[in-house]
Amino acid sequence: MARVETPTEGCFQASYPSIMWKQVNCTVVQPRVHPLPRRVNKTAGASQTTGNGDDYAIKVSGLISSTVGTFPSVTGVTSEKSVGVPAFGDGGILGPNEYTLQVNSNYNATTAACKSHSGCTVWQQFIYSPDYQTQGQAAVFMQYWLLGYGNSCPSGFGSDGAGDCYKNSSAVTAPDVPITQLANLKLSGSATASGNDKVVFTNGSTAYTISAKDSVLDLANAWDESEFNVVGNAGGSEAVFNSGSTIKVNVAVSDGSTTKPTCAANSGSTGETNNLNLGSCTASSGTTPSIQFTESN
Repeated sequence: MARVETPTEGCFQASYPSIMWKQVNCTVVQPRVHPLPRRVNKTAGASQTTGNGDDYAIKVSGLISSTVGTFPSVTGVTSEKSVGVPAFGDGGILGPNEYTLQVNSNYNATTAACKSHSGCTVWQQFIYSPDYQTQGQAAVFMQYWLLGYGNSCPSGFGSDGAGDCYKNSSAVTAPDVPITQLANLKLSGSATASGNDKVVFTNGSTAYTISAKDSVLDLANAWDESEFNVVGNAGGSEAVFNSGSTIKVNVAVSDGSTTKPTCAANSGSTGETNNLNLGSCTASSGTTPSIQFTESN
């Protein structure tokens, strides 16, 4: 379904065997900040578990039009909880079965959305977040960032007080899925120049999507790297898995080539984390170039 275009902008749902998107109501959600990695918050001797910069990203030489993140293998996962991290003010949506799936772009390129502000770059997140605004319901949406834009943000954007501007797209409502069903989940993001960007969350045979204009950030003209993982639920929080958890992560892209991509180490772009340790990463060429790595505790 990630490859099937929606008829218009907006929110849609589809259930297999149908491959037709059915329009559903969008919701407006108040932005909760998913911060950039601030490496200065890392204290000496701190655990180098996944997130806050310590993650693999798939890197290509051209431009990415879509990214699909999956979990080909999940073993030993019986519980998870999101906990606050002092370096980020102990923020986030905390408690059992609170986590996010995130596909995150690189944040080192400028586009027309920066309006020639010196030092401004764009960053876009494609997110699935349980209990984001309503208890018992998840939100699927995109979060947009203008980094280094200045404290006088464009209309519709809020300021983080540090010179960065952010806002959310509308959101489509999806079910809260327990972490024990992680292997059934898939998240994808796509960007089309002069067209729409789209995030698709798939739970088994049912998909949920929201699409909005690419011109918000002009991501399609800047996207060359993608991070995908399961991490804490907003606010720089950490997803803490039970001991003995092992998760295999696969990140595949469409970039108009079959060239083998790069496993870019230490290239995560979200401040959220999990308590799993990264294993080695392998890259594969093909019609959908990909990387794959394991994380465990």
